[in-house]
Amino acid sequence: MPETSEPAPLLTDRLRHWATHSAHQRAVTHVEFPEPDSPGVHRSLSWRGLDARARAVAGQLQGTVRAGDRVALLLPQGLDYTAAFLGCLYAGVIAVPLFTPDLAGHEGRLAAVLDDCEPAYVLTDGPSREPVERATGGRLPVTEVDALPEGPPATRLPRPAPDDVAYLQYTSGSTRSPAGVMVTHANVVANARQAVTAFDAAPGRSTTVGWLPLFHDMGLVLSVAAPVYAGFGSVLLDPVAFLESPVRWLRLLGRYPGTISAAPNFAYDYCVTRVDADEAAGLWLDRVAALLNGSEPVRPATMDRFLAAFGPVGLAAEALCPAYGLAEATVFVTADRRDQPPATVECDAEALAAGRIQERDGGTARLTACGRPVEQEVRVADPETGTVLGEGRVGEIQVRGPNVGAGYWKQSERTAETFREGWLHTGDLGALHDGRLLVTGRLKDLIIVDGRNHYPQDIEDTVQSAVDVVRRDRLAAFGVPRGDGTQEDLVVVAEVRRGTGQDSAQTRESLARARAAVAARHGLRLADLVLVEAGAVPRTSSGKVARAACRERFLSGALRAGAL
Repeated sequence: MPETSEPAPLLTDRLRHWATHSAHQRAVTHVEFPEPDSPGVHRSLSWRGLDARARAVAGQLQGTVRAGDRVALLLPQGLDYTAAFLGCLYAGVIAVPLFTPDLAGHEGRLAAVLDDCEPAYVLTDGPSREPVERATGGRLPVTEVDALPEGPPATRLPRPAPDDVAYLQYTSGSTRSPAGVMVTHANVVANARQAVTAFDAAPGRSTTVGWLPLFHDMGLVLSVAAPVYAGFGSVLLDPVAFLESPVRWLRLLGRYPGTISAAPNFAYDYCVTRVDADEAAGLWLDRVAALLNGSEPVRPATMDRFLAAFGPVGLAAEALCPAYGLAEATVFVTADRRDQPPATVECDAEALAAGRIQERDGGTARLTACGRPVEQEVRVADPETGTVLGEGRVGEIQVRGPNVGAGYWKQSERTAETFREGWLHTGDLGALHDGRLLVTGRLKDLIIVDGRNHYPQDIEDTVQSAVDVVRRDRLAAFGVPRGDGTQEDLVVVAEVRRGTGQDSAQTRESLARARAAVAARHGLRLADLVLVEAGAVPRTSSGKVARAACRERFLSGALRAGAL
């Protein structure tokens, strides 16, 4: 008789395993801060409890929606969100991780995503039901996850195929309108396994601590998928709780064994500026195993500042892990090794502008190595000809592996453009150097002036380093057509610190210094420098500056009134 192999495990198979073998161990904890000075109220579910809550969701969906129907998750961060997501996987429907309608500044995005995915059902909680029904116009059935009765046994629930779509991960929309990446059951298991392997995570010695929203790809995989796959605990706090007081995150990092967490680059600078000396002195971060820095360009100076601030309270340099990923690859692609401090490369700026990585002591371009891929392939190719480039050559980053998604929901042309010949064409620029990935920028954000390539994040860093009135990481550099249409001019739009006047002599003097710094470091002339009030630079749902949207606003004239 031919040999038969066991079907590939689903995430729900892993959940059921831990519910049986680690029934009373803590699976997920949500920490709330009802008062500004509160130490935090911890609410937890065991593996058995989480499985029961997920099956309750699946039981509600079973017989109400069909396999393949979309179910929108419009919930706040917490235990119910985790149970709702896993319940959708149990029921064989397509989850759409979203957010409650009260997320400021994203009402239009929510409406656009709901129109695109056409959900058959909405999952929310009691406090959110009324605003959810207003946002959906009362057209969709809504269930409160926190009020569901006990669900059916897992054996009575359908078992999706590994290649069935598990959820739609909507991209953050930094370069164009959001699109739903179709992530299969096999994709999410593969990416969870890759992350667990990269960080050597296991029950008893690892805990994820995360404030990234669960509708964000990194938040969902690191705080839900990876812990469920490997059976270790997950601790959640709300993004607003972090923004109100970032020391809350740092305290939780020191409370649990082998903590693993992730945040975009701005969050590390935010901790340095918002955590005072007395708060820092009360921390002890020697239990931190890995802090991923990803989702936006990783700045070496940020890592230096963060380590200088928190190294004295036990944070090891090896715990800082620059990483690279994107929703189209579920999320995780590469990360630095945990047994070495982050590696940086000093590059010759002229060579980099010409598309080459050429090391030079005191080079004006300093790049962070984002590590090596785990159980997937990464290559760099010429974005125009498709020719695969050797080490040290800058081109488009391309990825192949079991974690690469199945395409975009209802967008066949965009799918064919991005997922080609077995490779994910990321649209990101980078190079391989000593086997590590260096990410240099975004292909569509590249600024070409007088035939030379410039990366917007480098120009932005120069401006914010030279001008103390500019808010850190709240500025956008981009190119616009010159009057003759043959070349591009450089424009920077920057938010000013609250309480700073835009017409003062001090501000004008600072802006003159910025122009001089850009000219000295990049050999560029700023054709326009626009100062806007705090909050005016558009950002994506994951907090990244949306340069394309900012450029569109500038070209429409909406941002020109404050130009100096």
